[in-house]
Amino acid sequence: MGVGKSTVGQLLAERLGVGYRDTDDDIVTEQARTIAEIFVDEGEAAFRAIEKAAVRRALAEHDGVLALGGGSVLDADTRAPLDGKRVVYLSMDVEEAVKRTGLNTTRPLLAVNPRKQWRELMEARRHLYESIATAVVATDGRTPEEVTQAVLDALELKDE
Repeated sequence: MGVGKSTVGQLLAERLGVGYRDTDDDIVTEQARTIAEIFVDEGEAAFRAIEKAAVRRALAEHDGVLALGGGSVLDADTRAPLDGKRVVYLSMDVEEAVKRTGLNTTRPLLAVNPRKQWRELMEARRHLYESIATAVVATDGRTPEEVTQAVLDALELKDE
């Protein structure tokens, strides 16, 4: 959350001359409501089922840069189709998250005690992110352009 996946993803797609897609955007468009509204109206389990379908559809339809929601890796069935693909985990620490997002309550999983919640989410998810990642790129103190170049370097890709 707040790591810059959308910004970096779009820059990366531009640099590589490919399309960009974000499964969170797909979900909002398909459901005609925000992710926070889905969480409130139907709960996290229902959202994760919607997210799982969105990730599978995007992987089948899209051949460019794809940004996934931070919780999508929680489901083994969602992680499985990522095997063998180039996956980048953009990492940051909690202090950087505070600077970037303020850890505001518009993010449903951070509604109560945002710093503590963020740390707990990262502790629970980090090993999953790292297990599917082809590369891990730290974003702390870097501009989106610097992160994009670091991703290209980590994946040994060149601008098209």
